[in-house]
Amino acid sequence: MATLLKGAVSVAAAGGRAVGGRRPGHAGSLVALALLAVPAGAHEYKAGALAIAHPWTRATPNGAKVGGGYLSVTNTGTAPDTLLGATVTGADHVEIHSMTMDGTVMKMAPVPGGLVIAPGATVTLAPGGYHMMFVDLTAPLKKGERVKGTLRFEKAGTVPVEFAVEAIGAKAPEGAQGAAGGHDHAH
Repeated sequence: MATLLKGAVSVAAAGGRAVGGRRPGHAGSLVALALLAVPAGAHEYKAGALAIAHPWTRATPNGAKVGGGYLSVTNTGTAPDTLLGATVTGADHVEIHSMTMDGTVMKMAPVPGGLVIAPGATVTLAPGGYHMMFVDLTAPLKKGERVKGTLRFEKAGTVPVEFAVEAIGAKAPEGAQGAAGGHDHAH
């Protein structure tokens, strides 16, 4: 069963770039372009009705076997879409996790079925909340690097992205203000 998130969970929608220039006889080309994920800004991506803002991760120490992946997804469409999974270069696999508090104990668990992004909603994966777990890293993630990945959505399909590697203790991507509130959980 998927997890449905309604309303804005955190930061505002990422700006997107519209595909324009319709010409008679080129409808097939336009449809093909609309289905492709195209960069929508410096570190933002657009795929169908989804705007994906600033994928990032934290640097990891030598020998670390896991890392965390964070980003926000805004659904500008009229139908829900679901983040089903992801792949990341240098990780055996990626899991989508939730984090909750049980009294004074923080619990992390995989999210079965993926995260549903409702129409008009923004879902933010951030430290202390929903996040991607990069499992069985083959090398440390180093600040300043970019790690290639692919997000997999039910309707938007696969979306190639790059995760910016921030400092080990980062609570938000560099330059963001207040985007990652909540409890810090180093991955």
